[in-house]
Amino acid sequence: MMEPYHNNSFPNSKSFLKAGLVFLMSALFFGLVAALQYVLPGIGKEVFSFEKLRPLHVSSAVFWILMTAMGTVLTFLQEIKPFPNTTHRLVKIQFYLFEISFVSILVSYCFGVFGGREYWEFHPIFSIPIVIGWGIFLVNFLTNNKTLKNQPVYVWMWTTGVVFFLFTYIESNLWLIPGIGNRLIQDMTIQWKSYGSMVGAWNMLIYGSSIYLMDKIAGNQKYSQSNMAFGLYFLGLFNLMFNWGHHIYTLPTASYTHIIAYGVSMTELFILGRIIYLWRKSLTFDRKHKHIQAYWFLYAADIWVFINLGLAIAMSIPALNLYMHGTHIIVAHTMGTTIGINTMLLLSFAYDVLGKKQAEIKISTNFKTAFLVTNISLSLFFISLIIAGVLKSYWQFNNPDSSYTLMLNTLRPYFYVFFVSGLSLVFGFMLLIIPLFKSK
Repeated sequence: MMEPYHNNSFPNSKSFLKAGLVFLMSALFFGLVAALQYVLPGIGKEVFSFEKLRPLHVSSAVFWILMTAMGTVLTFLQEIKPFPNTTHRLVKIQFYLFEISFVSILVSYCFGVFGGREYWEFHPIFSIPIVIGWGIFLVNFLTNNKTLKNQPVYVWMWTTGVVFFLFTYIESNLWLIPGIGNRLIQDMTIQWKSYGSMVGAWNMLIYGSSIYLMDKIAGNQKYSQSNMAFGLYFLGLFNLMFNWGHHIYTLPTASYTHIIAYGVSMTELFILGRIIYLWRKSLTFDRKHKHIQAYWFLYAADIWVFINLGLAIAMSIPALNLYMHGTHIIVAHTMGTTIGINTMLLLSFAYDVLGKKQAEIKISTNFKTAFLVTNISLSLFFISLIIAGVLKSYWQFNNPDSSYTLMLNTLRPYFYVFFVSGLSLVFGFMLLIIPLFKSK
């Protein structure tokens, strides 16, 4: 049996999760406004043009993931072993560095200040506090985890995620070196390589936290010490290094890197889904009930893992990827992964850390309604994007002489479903998020 988990108050690390929830609301708001512009082109363009809305939405979503992942790891580490006072002070500095820089980035977008990258679209000057802040995170982590010997798999995952994120983030800024930034193919290859590896790095933080939480709910270390969990870790490590290959099908690079990348990525998703599935079947009613809200989000993430796995298999076929690339199918895959998997897992952590104490947890009608509305809305959202993507792909390859405006008019009914389901999705998420701010 494992040592008892502590449920102490960790205000510094909880601040990360609450800030993360604010960025999630920001991502939902800007995403909804962008969806409205699909339905009513040009509306609000004077205030928020699409060139501003896209980075505001995407960056807010990335900041939600990073802040919540950092806060979760810091909280779970303290549940295992309390931090010394020096680490608490560094955690506070780390929080303010990220909070100020992330808010400043969103404000800069509103004023039209961009840096030129596809996802890290902010001015490169903001990279300085981010690198410093993550460096402090690395120091905080390694100070309290000096060895990997005999450690459960989640410590291995956290260590890998913290180290590799800093490395890949610095790598993503190599375009600032003229010899790299001036060479198109090399620049794009490094850009996508670093971005893909960066996603793998924060997935390590999220997957490690998921396994820790599963152990916590089960009351033992069956899953964190299992061969399957370490298999997921090593696949995730390989994926972190090579999963970028499927992003560059259109670049003149070796084709085998594309196939390897997608194969490993899909295997990783399958093993994660399998671990959660077996864990759910092993839980007793009492263990499940004590963490019922976190359990529901883990359950939802498991379902979305397999839904996205099916779409990923289709996208891994080069001939199909050629048709899918640049369509709403890619958006559906991104949204399904970011919302269906990562956000559901992150909300399970948020409810475990910020939710009511275990003895007080009772699944309310409001929670059930919000949970169902969120997942049903996400399903409609996902399906509408796939249908729109299929129709756009057909237009690209079969009606090249037809006007772009005519094609958009054909997609308009699906954009209406996309917007209405997005509106319902925001409503469901707000019902889930707001109660978490009542936590002290």
